[in-house]
Amino acid sequence: MSGAAERRRAAEEPVAAHSETEAATSWPPGVSHEPAMSIGAVLAALKPEFPAVTISKLRFLEEQGLVTPRRSGSGYRMYSRADAERIRYALTAQRDSYLPLRIIREQLADLDAGRGAEPLSHARMVTRDGEFVTLTGARVSAREVCELTGATEAELDEMAQAGLVLADTRGRFPGRAVQVVQAVLALRRHGISPRHLRTVRTSAEREADVIDQVVAPLRAQRSGVARERSAAQAAELAELYARLHAELLRTAVEQLG
Repeated sequence: MSGAAERRRAAEEPVAAHSETEAATSWPPGVSHEPAMSIGAVLAALKPEFPAVTISKLRFLEEQGLVTPRRSGSGYRMYSRADAERIRYALTAQRDSYLPLRIIREQLADLDAGRGAEPLSHARMVTRDGEFVTLTGARVSAREVCELTGATEAELDEMAQAGLVLADTRGRFPGRAVQVVQAVLALRRHGISPRHLRTVRTSAEREADVIDQVVAPLRAQRSGVARERSAAQAAELAELYARLHAELLRTAVEQLG
């Protein structure tokens, strides 16, 4: 069945009622929780802001528990405007702040519980004096990295020489470099210099190679949906690797004493 036919059929199907309590307690408030949008309608609403989003991506976010569309009598997904806003929140956090889905899921749970993780509309990093600034793009200059983190140019150069942050040919860094520099500076205060962190970098590169081997078959397909799923799978595998590394490191530290 074509996407247009599916959307027409979904619009005609009765939708299973959903709990008023759920609508009253889930975020965002003041937005309709009536399941009246097909997956195609949600995609059309998000495309102008997120051109790379696909139906596959929307289904993946559902699989990861970030949104729970209701089902029509024939099993078609039906979304509310509140569902669409939750998806927009997740996509913004991934695109602009590089947050893993686990963190985004926790933030949405906090919002549902009224605990306030402030909605993100732009990429924002905390500066050394605690002020928030907005990054206008995915890449930042060396000066901006230093201003956002309090690192000196010499410290940033040392990190670059250790391979912990990498600039492009224009001397600009990916936005994630800000978080890397903040972490390296924090470790430095404990006497751990950038050169001691080269093993962390090489370990990450080896793990990335393994992830690349796993997702390569999907990425090699010409389908845009397949490439979207390969990127999502790679991000999830990276999160799982990070979680495993953290637990193994905690276990090793506990065994020191």
